[in-house]
Amino acid sequence: MPFEKYRPFVPVVLHDRTWPNVTIERAPTWCSVDLRDGNQALIDPMDPARKLKMFQELVAMGFKEIEVGFPSASQPDYDFVRQLIEEDLIPDDVHIQVLVQCRQELIERTYECLEGAPRAIVHFYNSTNPLQRDVVFGLDQEGITSIAVNGAKLCKKLEETIPDTQIRYEYSPESFTLTEPDYAIEICEAVMDVMEPTPDDPIVLNLPATVECYSPNVYGDVIEWFCRTIKQRDSVIVSLHPHNDRGCAVAAAEFGVMAGADRVEGTLFGNGERTGNVDVVTLAMNLFVNGVDPELDISDIDKLRRTAEYCNRLPVPERHPYVGDLVYTAFSGSHQDAIKKGFDALPTDYDQWGVPYLPIDPKHVGRTYEAVIRVNSQSGKGGVAYVMKEEHGFDLPRRLQIEFSKTIQHVTENTGTEISPGVMWDTFQDEYMPAEPRYLLRTHELHTHSEDGAGHTTITAQLEVDGQPVTIQGEGDGPVEAFVHAITEHFHEAFDVVDYAEHAIGRGADAQAVAYVETTTGDGTIRWGLGQNPNITTASLHAVLAAFERQHG
Repeated sequence: MPFEKYRPFVPVVLHDRTWPNVTIERAPTWCSVDLRDGNQALIDPMDPARKLKMFQELVAMGFKEIEVGFPSASQPDYDFVRQLIEEDLIPDDVHIQVLVQCRQELIERTYECLEGAPRAIVHFYNSTNPLQRDVVFGLDQEGITSIAVNGAKLCKKLEETIPDTQIRYEYSPESFTLTEPDYAIEICEAVMDVMEPTPDDPIVLNLPATVECYSPNVYGDVIEWFCRTIKQRDSVIVSLHPHNDRGCAVAAAEFGVMAGADRVEGTLFGNGERTGNVDVVTLAMNLFVNGVDPELDISDIDKLRRTAEYCNRLPVPERHPYVGDLVYTAFSGSHQDAIKKGFDALPTDYDQWGVPYLPIDPKHVGRTYEAVIRVNSQSGKGGVAYVMKEEHGFDLPRRLQIEFSKTIQHVTENTGTEISPGVMWDTFQDEYMPAEPRYLLRTHELHTHSEDGAGHTTITAQLEVDGQPVTIQGEGDGPVEAFVHAITEHFHEAFDVVDYAEHAIGRGADAQAVAYVETTTGDGTIRWGLGQNPNITTASLHAVLAAFERQHG
């Protein structure tokens, strides 16, 4: 590959950087740009219904600043802003934001569109990097600065045309990350000279990584340097607008906030031009898992995804952080086993979340535990056990988990895909609860008596074997031992119970006892049997008979 045609770009090396030692302790100000950056990147831009749905979802999440469009560049954007204003759809605590290039006719059109708005952020911008200056505009730094300053002056002048609207300002030196840092400061301060910001009425200086061109650590250095260098820092809101061309937008945004930025512009799940804008949901959830209030409501993340997919007409990938269909799912056997044990050890009223391989409690984003573990050929006994317990209520003993997981692995290896809980249940029934077993327990009578101070049980059981009635009798130190004795005496087969477990499924009148027995024969063959019945003793006898059939049937 022709790597020699590219060069690393490191505009600032900050040897006394402090941002790596910073812990983010509060959320930045969030600004959604789904209705502008997100919308312009769509194959099919949002229609009015989808735009309104997105706006309402963003408001419900808690966004206080929402960029709603570029009204001077698009009639649909203009009409949507007018709809929000005329239908009084802007909550009292929300600022709509409109984007405009530093061109006279576009700024004038923008102010016409804002008439009647209660409050708005006018976001004006121009490109500042050397390539744009030379190739697109054919201007030097002085000429580019004049564009920004004249745009700022016109914005201030046009305020008088909408006196009932509270206006705030945001300026972006577009493609900031490709602009010389000294010149970025120079042009931003020239704009500030016009806008005259104060601590009570600050200006937003938005620093777009229009194209992500260097690593997140360099971005952190650049943002810290900018925050140190810009004049009147207490009158400036430093805003980040990362794109994801290198796949590092989330890390860059976090480093930028650590470096002193106050605000982040991004989109739900990262929709945007090329590889996308920074994903605000991921950023907010990263704060959440560090114990910081994200100040956005993501408690029903699937609802947010449905809205984004409806409005954008683009899918959110299965592996997308926090929201993808598979992000709370484990297929690996060792992972499944650890997750199962983690859930078993976690108190219901836990003070601090802690389950292996799950960074958050899925319930906190509206997910359930049902799909946390799914089973394919890579899965082990833990995954099988989890599905059987969560989906069907059967808490399999450990050695039965091992036995049954081998059966499931054969199925998944033969099909080459995952096995659904329904197919797993069918396989379990075929193996341990056949619809037409050869050996059936019809009735039984138990008698307990004492002999030399020890309790003994005798049993008389009526069986049906291959459709024929059979009566067996035996005795032992309890019902299970007596029944095993009766079976071995009658059928003359070596057979013994080596382990036993039981539990209940359901409650009240519908409760069922489930018994599991592990048995062995003279040659050491191990087989498990299962029995169900409202009476635990009867369930145990059914389990013994089922195991005998699996051993000798």
